[in-house]
Amino acid sequence: MAIKLTTTRQQAQTNGVKVLVYGQAGAGKTVLCATTPDHSKTIILSAESGLLSIGEADIDVVTIESVDDLMEAYRWLTETEQGLSYEWICLDSISEIAEVVLNKAKKESKDPRAAYGDMQEKVEDAIRAFRDLPRNVYFAAKLEAYQDDAKVIRYRPMFPGQKLSANVPYFFDEVFLMRVDKDEHGNPLHYLQTRADTKYPAKDRSGKLDVNERPNLAAIAAKIRGSQQQIQATQTTETETSIETNEA
Repeated sequence: MAIKLTTTRQQAQTNGVKVLVYGQAGAGKTVLCATTPDHSKTIILSAESGLLSIGEADIDVVTIESVDDLMEAYRWLTETEQGLSYEWICLDSISEIAEVVLNKAKKESKDPRAAYGDMQEKVEDAIRAFRDLPRNVYFAAKLEAYQDDAKVIRYRPMFPGQKLSANVPYFFDEVFLMRVDKDEHGNPLHYLQTRADTKYPAKDRSGKLDVNERPNLAAIAAKIRGSQQQIQATQTTETETSIETNEA
């Protein structure tokens, strides 16, 4: 077998940006789908019904109601001319998709432990498959609170089953928390936390992002790739999408 030699720089430039963002309901996770550079080259795989907040963006959507739907979408995205044309793939949300997989596993198994094990295997396989696509992929996830061994309340991306919730952040180089605070006028201020603190996991392995970033996938991808020219173009020409606080 011939050795395929490449470099870390080439890998970073050609493999696409893979981002996991988690947060509470209404934080703006779905709206992030509408901050890609080109909506005509963006597609959303939606397991939720909360797309009202980006209705004006006119982005293609595939509805996911089962694990079969998800894998059929994967095949379509990797084997058809139209599917291969998308530069950004958004899974909204991977938490809800995991619940869909678990519900099916429960119906097919009399043993709850076996159902959770089957769900974990299928969801992890699906995450790896989409993560490893040579395109940009955005995974949205819900947020959950849990109590650690020291009885301290902490937070993490929400998935059915403790093992899956603990494992998923390790699949990604970029894990962000979508936060909502208030500015000096009392208006909602949405931003992405890219570093972990004592209660919330987050990471930026590119090392190119600020601790707090504005919620814009185009700008974040440009920063990670180191394209200063693209960052400046994005900042001056983008049309800001207002974030509806009732987004699911």
